[in-house]
Amino acid sequence: MGNNIQAIIEKINKLENELAEEIQKKEARFSYKIHEKKIFFQEDINKKHQLLAKAVTLYFADAALLNIFTAPFIWACIIPALFMDAVVTLYQFICFPVYGIPKVKRGQYFILDRHSLRYLNVIERINCTYCGYFNGLIAYVQEIAARTEQYWCPIKHARRIAAMHSRYKNFLEFGDGDGYRGKIEVIRRDFDDLKQ
Repeated sequence: MGNNIQAIIEKINKLENELAEEIQKKEARFSYKIHEKKIFFQEDINKKHQLLAKAVTLYFADAALLNIFTAPFIWACIIPALFMDAVVTLYQFICFPVYGIPKVKRGQYFILDRHSLRYLNVIERINCTYCGYFNGLIAYVQEIAARTEQYWCPIKHARRIAAMHSRYKNFLEFGDGDGYRGKIEVIRRDFDDLKQ
């Protein structure tokens, strides 16, 4: 990989770390603490949040009619999502040890914490839990697919892609046949960065 590309990747990683630090500063601003994956607000903040919660009847009364009619289509996606979750988890459980690929840690992708926000009513909490699960699932599946692609086909695309997954930076250049034949076995086993 060229030095310039590596330098850009390092800048991106640094910026991602800075972003994570800034997000963590919000804990103090909004008076919450995280302890063993649970979120705790100060008591006075909890009371204030409860006053901000919108009654379910008002929530439905204020909802756009089309939003109510489309909700079943959104929720119907839970069936294939659960199936995909089960299949991909089973695939990783069976195949990754055979290939020598480190397993994806599920807990890093499924962050379900919005239900603890007392300014959300029960419908909003359920919806936020659904979105957290679904987006976590997509990220989890993408990471499993990325590690699989690194093992079986670690070649960059010729055309620009909309979003690069976490393993793409390790891939060989499109059209580099000599590099592919000479480095494929090294690349497909290069997961050392995951051990950090």
